[in-house]
Amino acid sequence: MPMRIAVTGSTGLIGTALVRSLRSDGHEVVRLVRRPAQAGDEVEWDPRRQYVDVAGLVGCEGFVHLAGAGIGERRWNDAYRKELRDSRVLGTATVAEALATLDVPPRVLVCGSAMGYYGDTGDRAVDESAPPGEGFLPNMVVEWEGAAAPAQEAGIRTAFARTGLVVSRKGGAWGRMFPLFKAGLGGRLGNGRQYWSFISLHDEIAALRHLLDTESLSGPFNLTAPDPVTNREVTAAMGRALHRPTVFAVPAPALRIVLGGLAGDVLSSARVLPKRLLESGFSFAFPGIDEAIGAALR
Repeated sequence: MPMRIAVTGSTGLIGTALVRSLRSDGHEVVRLVRRPAQAGDEVEWDPRRQYVDVAGLVGCEGFVHLAGAGIGERRWNDAYRKELRDSRVLGTATVAEALATLDVPPRVLVCGSAMGYYGDTGDRAVDESAPPGEGFLPNMVVEWEGAAAPAQEAGIRTAFARTGLVVSRKGGAWGRMFPLFKAGLGGRLGNGRQYWSFISLHDEIAALRHLLDTESLSGPFNLTAPDPVTNREVTAAMGRALHRPTVFAVPAPALRIVLGGLAGDVLSSARVLPKRLLESGFSFAFPGIDEAIGAALR
């Protein structure tokens, strides 16, 4: 049955694909924008002022919150770390508090989150039962998810999508890698032994839809493919898919100079398993790295 669903972050990589998917199935999508609404499908919000035009959310049965400053958009310094945190924590608090004020709130809030919750796991595989790691990213994700408390306290079913590295040519880390590998300039990062937990864009959208639609699901869910691979394996798979050599390697010190604090995220290992997603009956269309890269190229 068609629903009215609100989405933040609708112009990002995941948001754009989600809105297209929802509308293709006949759902009405309301997009939250950070300026006065100019179209019938827009609702103004401003997380810095903690403002939402709640009148535009009346009748929404679902809400997907994906907004947040891009992790890889700029070199990390103290100011950008603050922007990363505030855009997520204040944004989520703004959404959760607004939804809690509605006379008839939506039945479900799917809140974007990140596998950064677990920090550097080395070779150790982790699922949703694992505690948070240590450092800036895990601390930020803990605060980010905690900011949804007003929605949970108002009785709104709330699910957190702890997303991995999305395989797509259109944006994110992979969007930057495809041109490099296509030019024959791709290679491993650091020693290449760090695990990268990935997910195809197709499966990311399908998983978000699954969390929206399945009434029994709440709490954290790892949106990562079931078989994480190392950066060395990613490099080899990219070379195979694009028929290019992958002889270049970027040493860790150079990454730290170029990327600043973000280098730690690139060089750290995240072997994250989607245990709860699989237990809920979700099936991956592109579970392997070669399949995910192939889907992105089609």
